[in-house]
Amino acid sequence: MSDKCLLAVDLGASSGRVLAGHFDGERVRLEEVRRFGNGPVEVVGTLHWDLLSQWSEVTAGLAEARQRFGDRVASVGVDTWGVDFALLGRNDSLLGNPVHYRDGRTDGILDYAFETVSRADIFAATGLQFMPFNTLFQLVAMRRVGSPLLDAAESLLMMPDVFHWLLSGVKSNEYTNATTTQFFDARRRTWATELLERFDLPTHICGQVVEPGTTLGTLRSPVAELTGLQDVAVVAPGSHDTASAVLAVPADMASDDWCYISSGTWSLMGAEVAEPVLTDRCRELNFTNEGGVAGTIRLLKNIGGLWLLQECRRRWAAEGRDYDWDDMLRLAAAAPPLASLVDPDDPAFLSPGDMPSAIREYCRNTGQPTPETDGAVVRAALEGLALKYRLVLDWLEQLTGRRVETIHIVGGGCQNVPLCQATADACDRRVLAGPTEATAIGNIMAQAMAQGDVSGVQQAREVVRRSFEPVEYTPSDRSGWDDAFGRFAKLCEAGG
Repeated sequence: MSDKCLLAVDLGASSGRVLAGHFDGERVRLEEVRRFGNGPVEVVGTLHWDLLSQWSEVTAGLAEARQRFGDRVASVGVDTWGVDFALLGRNDSLLGNPVHYRDGRTDGILDYAFETVSRADIFAATGLQFMPFNTLFQLVAMRRVGSPLLDAAESLLMMPDVFHWLLSGVKSNEYTNATTTQFFDARRRTWATELLERFDLPTHICGQVVEPGTTLGTLRSPVAELTGLQDVAVVAPGSHDTASAVLAVPADMASDDWCYISSGTWSLMGAEVAEPVLTDRCRELNFTNEGGVAGTIRLLKNIGGLWLLQECRRRWAAEGRDYDWDDMLRLAAAAPPLASLVDPDDPAFLSPGDMPSAIREYCRNTGQPTPETDGAVVRAALEGLALKYRLVLDWLEQLTGRRVETIHIVGGGCQNVPLCQATADACDRRVLAGPTEATAIGNIMAQAMAQGDVSGVQQAREVVRRSFEPVEYTPSDRSGWDDAFGRFAKLCEAGG
């Protein structure tokens, strides 16, 4: 077949990219077309996403792709984070900028919500882990303050759905992102409208659910004119970025003895299963059942990820110490190992702020040595993250009843050599790191499936294995890790 160009719009919590996937039927090669910053904008005390700026950058990226690749561009698909959304009113009017999931409107919302519907009932219906910023609780927070937007809303679109609508004119709710709302029925694979009704929330705003790999249409005429792209298909991939990343895990599907970590601002650690796990133990461990490509379930747990180090870096830059990632890792290497351990999911680390001070205060409050140097702060965060992976791995094996032999780390965090090695040492498992751009690759593979050039998940993963060689890490110096894990597990128990 000819070398097709498939465009992945990959929007993350800190940056966005338009990437081109050049696919010849055997291998895929990535080329970055455009990169831009993406982050919250505070307006009158509320954190918003700057949707208009994002849209401007996306269309600029598509126009650049047209200039570079001409008529070879066959399709485009968008993936983003989960939980956040936009509301449309009459005549498809946009009801304000989408609110950022780290906004404070959901502070304390879980206890408030459980007064109406119990934690057990919500989990039984949805199978989703409890995080205060899940879409359900954002809507409950809006209802609590009497937001007029709920009464005016005609449609709810998750963030990638917004961009697919802007591109194609078709409103839809892609399955994998819909499952992050906490009002999607995990068994029936439909909206959990009864749950919404119990919270006095509108149900008519939930639209048609489409499967990943669905072709929604072609670019709207104004978008085609603006970008120069003609007859380009708009394909909904696994639009939740983790769903796309998991599709790009280069695992051997002949065995189920592997798990994945999609590593970035968040770390999503889990396994692929055929049916949702809705046991009491799964609810107690706060695991989640999210939709995957080709009808699979992503049984996983959200972990704080590299957010702590991103915030440390931002804070240090503001203080005049503008470290790059290599600088931070060199500083960490010079600090004592396993001296202070940090649970990346402690509530103290959820919001933006002075993260180095928050880490030091956490260590003081938990009776550990205070990491005085910047390197010690970085090391505490990295080793705490590796130990959290081990804890979650233990739980994952309990829930699935199978032993994991290989941990696949994909995403930007797979480039962090000390973290990959610490993960192998802490977990006492083989680690395969890569590909780095797993989310965009999975997005592109879903488009290739929609075009009929890839037959399914197994062939997609074979393409990924041929195209990107992973880096292998094996357990080496494990001295101190078992003792550190014992201390770390007690910290997590104390923190709830």
